[in-house]
Amino acid sequence: MAEIRRQLNIRHVLAIIIGTVIGSGVFINLPVVQQATGSPILASIAWLIGGLIWLPQVFILAEMGTAYPAQGFGYLYLRKAGSPFLGFLYVWTVFWTSDTPSITILAVSAVAALEVFQPVLADSIWTKLIASGLIIAMTGVHYRSVRQGGQLQFALTILKISPLILLAIIGFFFLDSPNLFAQPMVEMPKSWFILILAGVSGTVWSYAGFPNVLYMAGEIKNPGKVLPKALIGSTIFVTITYTLVAFATGAIVPHQELISYVGTFANPFKYLPVFSSIAASFLAIAAFLSMIGCANACIMVQPRIEYAIAKDGLFFKSFGYLHPKYKTPSNSLLYQSGLAIILVFVGGIEDLLGYFTLSYLLQNLLVYGAIFWLKKREDYNPSYRAPQWKLMAVLAIGIQVALLVGTFMAFPLGGVLAAAGLIVTGLPVYLFFKESGEPNP
Repeated sequence: MAEIRRQLNIRHVLAIIIGTVIGSGVFINLPVVQQATGSPILASIAWLIGGLIWLPQVFILAEMGTAYPAQGFGYLYLRKAGSPFLGFLYVWTVFWTSDTPSITILAVSAVAALEVFQPVLADSIWTKLIASGLIIAMTGVHYRSVRQGGQLQFALTILKISPLILLAIIGFFFLDSPNLFAQPMVEMPKSWFILILAGVSGTVWSYAGFPNVLYMAGEIKNPGKVLPKALIGSTIFVTITYTLVAFATGAIVPHQELISYVGTFANPFKYLPVFSSIAASFLAIAAFLSMIGCANACIMVQPRIEYAIAKDGLFFKSFGYLHPKYKTPSNSLLYQSGLAIILVFVGGIEDLLGYFTLSYLLQNLLVYGAIFWLKKREDYNPSYRAPQWKLMAVLAIGIQVALLVGTFMAFPLGGVLAAAGLIVTGLPVYLFFKESGEPNP
């Protein structure tokens, strides 16, 4: 019988986490966050807080991940916490409303970023066809090999973070920029707390992805040591990178010009004389690599959760098939990528972002709440213990509630309500699988 193998080392795991997190958000959300806060300094603070609030979350994730280092992540934790229904609802939600749409958003955005070379790529049938081709190509790599997929992800991650590190370094040469000291520009008087909270809510998409590597915890070597180091280390790295990039962008680009890019890519490089002649091309290539790296990580890790639940008979049986030669969840990979391609031809990115954010925050609420029940289990023996775990869990849950409020303020209501409606449909589908499903051998 085919079995999952542990083939990923800490280098692969770090590349997967960083590659999943750093994607289109850093290019699209810089103007969004600065518009919400009204100033570069407050925007930088919002990016810093947006990353720091992940620390309580990764502490909890690292503990649960080392307690149950197997495929399934949220589904596995919720099932062991005593609620197969919530475990199913978690998978149902991520499959339809966050994991699969994220692949679509990233692939389409990656192609659109190349419009500087060919304007037709901005939004046309060619955009959709090329995006679909990219999804197919990346899926092919992960279909055939876990290790080769990890190597590809490592290479893409190095390429994608290089321009961000360069921009962060450049920012230190603009510490006296007058752009940094402009008064907050907002339409109505608001407290700094409200402005920063709105800005932090705008960073959710950019920071999303830290837990995704736990989908494939069963394929990580020495997970008891690797997972905590990789989760905590990557959170600190991404937070510092995003904060410095936001600071540099705010220093280089005048506020009014930066917020004029809301809904598209901000390009701070074109405001630098040494880059001005190649700025558009440079950003286009950097954005393309960044989003392809993120999409590649999503395609790699996300199908593992449907594989895990299908093995228990609570999802479509064919998702639980493990390729006898390649030892990959080949059917789950193909189905998710197939749905992502369908979504390429349906809807706009702005609606998909709101669609994604609501469901993502609800999923996190379920996962973090599970630890209170997991702690009571005899088989709960993590090799890593979160510091002050009760406080960390309460903070993790409270953060999701606060950001849920910001979601209804930041995104189109249609996309948010569509996600809520689809989540509700999970109950009758669960009852169907509960009555008819049988565990896969």
